[in-house]
Amino acid sequence: MFIFRILSPMLLLLFIFGTYEYAVTAFHHSKVNDHIQVQLLGVNDFHGQLDNYQNVFGNKAGGAEYLAAYFKKYKQENKHTLLVHAGDMVGGSPPISSRFQDEPTIEFLNLLNFDVGTPGNHEFDDGVHEMKRLLNGGFHKKTGFFSGSTTPYCSANVIDKQSGTPLLPPYIIKRINGIDIGFIGIVTTETNLFVLPENRKEVEIIDEVKAINKTVKLLKKKGVESIVVLAHVSAKSDWTGTNPHEDLVKMAPKIDDEVDVIFGGHSHQYANTVVDDKLIVQSYSYGKAFSQVKLNIDPHTKDIVKKKANIILTLHNKIKPDRKTIELLTTYKEKMRGYEKEIAGKAPKDITRKKNENGESPLAQMVAQSALAAMDAEIAFVHHGGIRSSLQKGNITMEDLYTVLPFNHRFEKVTLTGAQIYAALEQQWTTEKENLLQVVGLTYTKDRKAPIGNRVLALKDMHGRELSPDKEYTVAISDYLASGGDGFTAFQQGKLIESGPLVVNAFISYIQQKYPVEVTYQ
Repeated sequence: MFIFRILSPMLLLLFIFGTYEYAVTAFHHSKVNDHIQVQLLGVNDFHGQLDNYQNVFGNKAGGAEYLAAYFKKYKQENKHTLLVHAGDMVGGSPPISSRFQDEPTIEFLNLLNFDVGTPGNHEFDDGVHEMKRLLNGGFHKKTGFFSGSTTPYCSANVIDKQSGTPLLPPYIIKRINGIDIGFIGIVTTETNLFVLPENRKEVEIIDEVKAINKTVKLLKKKGVESIVVLAHVSAKSDWTGTNPHEDLVKMAPKIDDEVDVIFGGHSHQYANTVVDDKLIVQSYSYGKAFSQVKLNIDPHTKDIVKKKANIILTLHNKIKPDRKTIELLTTYKEKMRGYEKEIAGKAPKDITRKKNENGESPLAQMVAQSALAAMDAEIAFVHHGGIRSSLQKGNITMEDLYTVLPFNHRFEKVTLTGAQIYAALEQQWTTEKENLLQVVGLTYTKDRKAPIGNRVLALKDMHGRELSPDKEYTVAISDYLASGGDGFTAFQQGKLIESGPLVVNAFISYIQQKYPVEVTYQ
């Protein structure tokens, strides 16, 4: 870590942009030059970011056309290459994908010929039926018939409640130069917190480790010795591979030792580390990077005997964009012309989603205000995870607003007692991470050092009166929160009074009133 403190910014930039490599080697008795060289190129948490770019230390990265160009370049360098992903390729997408039911993102994955994928929690955002339609093809009233995904998907821990068997194949076997490589897919059990109950009522998400280990035994019976897990489960490490943590790291020692490589996801962070002799990688999110995993496989034992990884940023200044992907994006951009470019308002300054030390953000507060106005309630709560982008100074287009609020959540007006509101606020600390709600209509102080369950202090309404435990208050929340989303189960006790507009539509109305566009008459 001392090295990082003394590196110049330029050297640090070079370090991050591709010079770093963390490797673990376990050689068997066979000759190295007999080994089969296999390359796995992986991505996670793309979220339909087809035409959105990221800024990395002043350099542009991301965008479908650049991710495609990098994948094609690296595939040319090794004919034994497989493209894989660890879920959340759709969901929370910008308008170019979300307005077309995320079909454009699936078309992009088809264009690249991904070899294996697994669903993340966001693949379930619109329900099991819609996920199956995107994967297998089918009709949607908004978009018509869609042919589906050409990528084989697997998941060992998503269980169909009716049949008691995995909803998707638990594993997929790919043969490379006569060697079988087994891929096992899993999704975090936190899916139960992040997806509306009605959208996951057909399935049960079971323990990740148990599902992996059970599936490893099935692969071993088929003679598969090289096993890779595609896990939509969070992982993180330092750039040096040190300080590994998050859920996937905790699971690694419990996972069968026949597993050699694990691709992570869900937390949008960096991981390139080894835990319990298992190589764990995660390449941020939104396509601004990908994981390159190089494997040496002994053709005699069929074991992975060497493994190493790089996390490679998709920097624009290092490659030319892929032409075929540009053609795909152009097709959908043409379809979007008109409504999405319509100006809803004009922001006098940047409105950021970034939270301050109190867990509040200007943009989230505005969304909460829009809920209060739309539902004519006394109090409004908004979960920050539903807000995916900031607003920039200047004209605010419909496309901007659908990018900020891409989910099809709807506001509801419910009644909750003061005691129930207090219980909901205390649930901001019931997980390992603080998960602060955005709220208008009441004030409170918090003591983060107090025992969980006793951290909310001086809870008052906007008139300065303490909330009465037995009194009922009208509260505006999304249907996501009302169903207990993000672990806020206390909101499930609310009594529904009225179902309101989509969150994005309520916010559009609020923006149009708060920041009206000046009309110039000639």
